[in-house]
This record gives sequence, C-alpha cells and structure tokens, in this order.
Amino acid sequence: MSTGSLDLFGAPDDAPADARSDRGSGSEQPAADETFVEVAVPVPLRKRFTYALPAELRDRVGPGSRVAVPFSGRKLAGIVLELLAARPEGVTRIRRVAGLLEAEPIFPEELLSFLGQAADYYMHPIGEVLRAAAPALPTGAMRRLRREGFLAESETLPGVRVAMRATTVVKRTAAPADGRLGKKQQAALALLDERGEISIDELRSHVKEPRATVRTLAARGLVVTEEREVVADPYFHSPVERDMPPEPNAAQAAAIERIVRAVRAGEPGAFLLHGVTGSGKTEVYLRVIAEARARGKGALLLVPEIALTPQLVARFRARFGDAIAVLHSQLGDRERTDAWRALRSGRVDLAIGARSALFAPVRDLGVIVVDEEHDPSFKQEEGFRYHARDMALLRARRASAVCVLGSATPAVETYHLAERGKVELLTLPDRATAQRLPSVEIVDLSRNKSGPGNHPLLSAPLYRALERCLEAKGQAILFLNRRGFAPSVRCAACNEVMQCPACSVALTEHRRAGSLRCHYCDFATPPGETCPSCGSRELVRIGLGTEKLEDTLAEAFAPARVARLDRDTAAGEGVEAVLDRLRNREVDILVGTQMVTKGHDIPGVTLVGVVLADQSLAFPDFRASERTFQLLSQVAGRSGRGETAGQVVFQTFQPRHVAIVRAAEHDYVGFYRVELDARRELGYVPFARLVAVRIDAGDEQKAQAVAAALAGVAAAHPAARDRVVRVLGPAPAPIARLRGRWRFRVMLRSPDRRALRAVAAAIAARIDEGIAPARATIDVDPVAML
Repeated sequence: MSTGSLDLFGAPDDAPADARSDRGSGSEQPAADETFVEVAVPVPLRKRFTYALPAELRDRVGPGSRVAVPFSGRKLAGIVLELLAARPEGVTRIRRVAGLLEAEPIFPEELLSFLGQAADYYMHPIGEVLRAAAPALPTGAMRRLRREGFLAESETLPGVRVAMRATTVVKRTAAPADGRLGKKQQAALALLDERGEISIDELRSHVKEPRATVRTLAARGLVVTEEREVVADPYFHSPVERDMPPEPNAAQAAAIERIVRAVRAGEPGAFLLHGVTGSGKTEVYLRVIAEARARGKGALLLVPEIALTPQLVARFRARFGDAIAVLHSQLGDRERTDAWRALRSGRVDLAIGARSALFAPVRDLGVIVVDEEHDPSFKQEEGFRYHARDMALLRARRASAVCVLGSATPAVETYHLAERGKVELLTLPDRATAQRLPSVEIVDLSRNKSGPGNHPLLSAPLYRALERCLEAKGQAILFLNRRGFAPSVRCAACNEVMQCPACSVALTEHRRAGSLRCHYCDFATPPGETCPSCGSRELVRIGLGTEKLEDTLAEAFAPARVARLDRDTAAGEGVEAVLDRLRNREVDILVGTQMVTKGHDIPGVTLVGVVLADQSLAFPDFRASERTFQLLSQVAGRSGRGETAGQVVFQTFQPRHVAIVRAAEHDYVGFYRVELDARRELGYVPFARLVAVRIDAGDEQKAQAVAAALAGVAAAHPAARDRVVRVLGPAPAPIARLRGRWRFRVMLRSPDRRALRAVAAAIAARIDEGIAPARATIDVDPVAML
C-alpha cells in the first residue's frame, strides 16, 4: 500500500464511519430520515467510509460524484461509490458530506466500476486509486463549495488549443550575408534560407546560444523577429498534412477485417497482433480505430512512453485531425482537466497516452489498443502497482469493447494466452514494405580482437561494418544500455569501488557533467582525484557507458557526426530534437540506451550495432532471457526500414545463448518454445502467479524483523501449510539499500490464484494493523525483481 499519509495510521480518533468519528470536523449528527453514501477517501487505508448525505444533496449526488467530506480534522475530496438504502448496522456516529464539488459525476459508471475492481485485484486503497485516476481539483475548491459547478467547462479541444504561449519567430530578410559570419550565424542562416522562418525553440536544437546568434544577425539586418502565440503542447507544435490510407497487404487486410468484424458486433473481444518490426501494425490500429469512431464509439491507444512516440502521434493526427487528447506528463493541471472533460463529454473520442491514459473517461468505449504490449513500463512500480496491459483487457471486457495487443516480441504470458485461446492470435509475418528483415552477425567478444579504435568493446567486425555504412552514406545506431562515461570507478590500491552513500550501487562517472552519480537516488558528487578510503590516486574507470562510447566513435570515425540519446541528453536537448537530427541526416552515428529501441522509423539507418548483447542476461530476474530477446529484436528492427537492406551486429560473450541466437534469426516462436519449457520446469509465470511483498526501513534489523513477521503470517496460512502457496523468503532485495532504506522481500508463488490471494490478503491485514517504522507494499503480478 501507499505510504503517502503514514500519520493516519494509529491515530486514536480520526476515522469517520467504519472505525471512529471525525471529532474535529464540527459536523452534526445526521437526522433519522437522512440517506447515506459510501465514499472513497484518498488515504492509504484499504476500506470505504460511510457518510450521511444532507437532504439538499440527495437528488444531486450519485456514484462517481466528487464531494468534500470531513476526515481527521480536515476536508478531503472523496468519490461517492454507492448510495445506501439504509443506515449501516452497528454504526452509531456518522459524519455528514460537507458539500458537492462538481455538478456532474467525474467518473462514468463503466469507469468507476472498473477502477473498483482494479483496486480490489491489486489490493490497493480505493481512495488512492480514484485520486490517481481523477483530474486535479482546482486550487481553492474547498472554499467554493457553495458555487455549483465551479469547474468551468472548457470549450477548447485538446490538440486544437491545449494551451497557448508566446514564442519568438525568426524570419529571413532579403539582405545578403556579407561572408564574415561565424559558424553559428552561418548555420542559422542556412536553416532560414531553407525554411523561411523558424522559432527560437526549434533553432535551439540546431545552434547553441540561439538568442545571441539571432541578435547578431538582426543587428546586421539579416533577420527580423516577431512574437507569436503558439500551441504549448509539443505534440501539436507543427502542422501535419492529412494522409490517404495506404492499401494494406494481404496479412494486414486479414487482421483488419477480423478486428473490424468484432468492433461491428459490439461484443468484447481480445486480439494479439503479432507482427515483425516494420510489418505495419500501426496501420491496422488506424483502420480499427477509424471503424470504431465511424460507429460512434470512442478509442484509446496506450503506448509505453509517450515522450518517445511523437511519430506515432503525428500519424494519428494525419489520419484523424487535431481533435485528439494526448495525455502526457508535460500537461499542466488545467490542460489535463480540459482533456479529461472533452473526453468525458464526448467532444473528443480518441485518447493517446502512456499507462495512466488507461483511466481516461472515453465515452462509449469501442476499442483499446496497447502498442508494444510486452514493454515493462506498462507496469506502475510505485503507489498503485497496476499493469496497464492486463487492466486494458479487463476494461475492454467490462465495456463490451475490443482490445488489441500489438508487439513484434509479445510477452511470454500473452502469447501463452493466445495459444490457450484466451485471446485471438493475428499474425503479420513480413514487413509492410518490400524490404526484408536485416541480416544479423553474431560477434564472439572472447575470440574477436578490438578494431582500430583499440577499445575491447568495439570489435573489428563492428568497426568494419561502421566503415562500410559510412562509406555508403548510410546511418548507424549503436545500442548500449549503460549511460554515463564509466559504470564504476575503483581504487587500484585498495580495490574500493566508489559507492552511493544511500544505495547499494556503484556510482557512475558522468565526465561532461563532472560528477559521480547514482542512477537510483540521483546523488551526485565531484569525482575527486584520490580514493576516499586510502588516499591513493590510482583510480581506474571500469566498463563503458554511452558517453565514453560517443567520444570513442567521434575520434575513431572523424569527421563523422556522432550524437547520443539517453536520459542525460533527453533532459537537455530533448528526445525529439535528437531524433530530428537523425531523420534530417545531420547525424551519422547515434549512440543510445533503450530509448533508441522504441519504435522509431528512420529510413536512413542501415546498420545497428549492439555493443554488449548479453548485458541484461546477468540480472537476477527469471525474465532476463525474455527481456534480452525483446531488446535485441526491437533494436535490430530499426535497421533497413528504407530502400537499402539493413545489417545488424550483436557483440556478446555468450554467442550460443538462446535469446541471442533466436533474436539473430528473427525467430520469436522458437525462442518462446524454449523459454516456455524453462518456465514450466521452474514453476514460473505463466504456470504460476506471483505476489511480491516488499519491506523497507531506515534500520536494517527493523526491516528484517518486519519481513520475518510478514513471512510468518504467510507461512501460518493453511494454503501455505498445505504447500499450495510457496512462501519464498524473507531475503534481502537484490539492491539491499535504496535511498537510505534497507530492503527485504517475501515472494508468494502458486498456480492457484484464489489461494495466492488469500495468503496475500492475510499479509495485507497484518500490514494494516501497523508495522511502523517499517513500510511494506504488496505487488500483485510483479514485473521488476530488483
């Protein structure tokens, strides 16, 4: 459960109905003829609370209404779950609802019921679930209780005018350049000669210090500037031309026809669209959504990370126009509320977003699409720990809608569902274009020497492939899932590794930022010249990060233009700015982490190199082999999507590992068969289900003691004594200390879902009794094992 309001645990007299009354609210006792409501209050308690409904609100409040209620001496915004026909038995003191916050219910019945079931399934407080799903409550709302409908309805459509702001636009004048300009001024003028005008924001991705550059050019009469109001949402900055749907190939047509038939039937259906990279899955999504909208139904598209899919949003705008709600983290509360209300009212019927877009109030939902359904980012790892893919299937079934799960590398459990007939399998075996899948070469790093760059992780075969690619005017992507310059720094004298003071992990050197940084808690410190333990100056950089690889390639392949895409550059230059440079052929070699694997379609890329293909196999996770296969297959799919055939190089110390061999052969089914046999033998998903109980505390002994106590509760349950449920642990987490807190875990495993939930419920009840100062969370169907 969440720990956002731990002060509520153990408070003596501060819960309204199910436990104790709120003495500090000043509310009067209800009259005998008053009606009652169950309310979800946004607190970390796994229960619902009963309040009396004043007579003047009886005809205005229903399920889904947001109301103000007294709780623990303050007013909180709760959501009405149910109207009760009579006073609950055994309850003598009930507080009154303080007021109605909005005239209309914010949750439609379908969505409210779905969220309630999701909260039950993941054993999370319903109040916190609804708070996460609801639009923000405006500042000062509690002071305006008596103003009915105080949240004004927005008349603007998301995508048309989400939010406006002023920007500076630079225009070229007729004056010729005098030839005595610096490189930045020349670069800016070249862009303006090509485009006519450009915004300062866009110029920033091409020229350093754009404002100073523009001032210099303006002083010479070469450019003029003007202030202009533009759409603030980055997904609607640039206009897009409306497209004409291309003619689908035979496999696409068959998939479209089958899913459209289900949409027309208006009955729940679930499909797995398994298509190789570049097979045209997006066109299938577009056709299916178009059919739903033509029939007056709404649609929802979930993507792993919205910040990495601007191309996908542009394709949907080209097909459907700008009346689309794109839900993402850069929206402010007002813009998010505008989008919510536009969807709730039916003025907008298509929402696109990451996992939390699952809760969008799309009216008359007809289809949900989950793109890249295998991606682990669909699992929320903090607070309400839901899996958007699994909940998309549930919501679609409850709404009598169609759910389409798409992937080139489906999760093992999803493909297993298809084999069992729980979802219908549709296959796109070939690329939508005439181009074949790229050829893949596996390089054994234990046998191949380094190339002319003389770095052990830049082998001769990869070096020669890069040379050929650049000679042919192609572009390359090199994938290395380690950002920074060096993953760790060790003292050669005493062997001490520079470690984070708050986490059990090594500090990564970021040379350009001049720091050693923890990638978990973001602690940073200057690198220093001496070992803090022994004072030696013999500090050794171990391993290779994207920053160092970028420098190595820039030196080895000069004058080739090398860029980097990872969390560091994304926070500065921006993901789309880097990708735009690659699309515009301003970059020859792009070095990156997982960000370069996420569905980008760049025709000029003809070579993909994976610097260390077996890196993720070392993770203490039963899904390590599956994730390695998925990563390699996805990044390999970036190559050869244009007119020129693609090539891929996997560098590895484990050249015969099944994940690497099958990825090189583009053989998902072959990998799936081997992986499924291993899971069956070990009793892991999909042949059993898991619940992870994670415990942490500032003191190691206290965390260990609470973990032992919770494991004891589980072991004492009849289902565990009969060995229907296996109790594993308690044991230290793989990362034993994180952000200054010691971490332990208890794992529950069973093929019997009901028995597993019974044991987990016993642990939840013990947590609810209070385990301070430790904290514990219950994670149903966990994905992350660290």
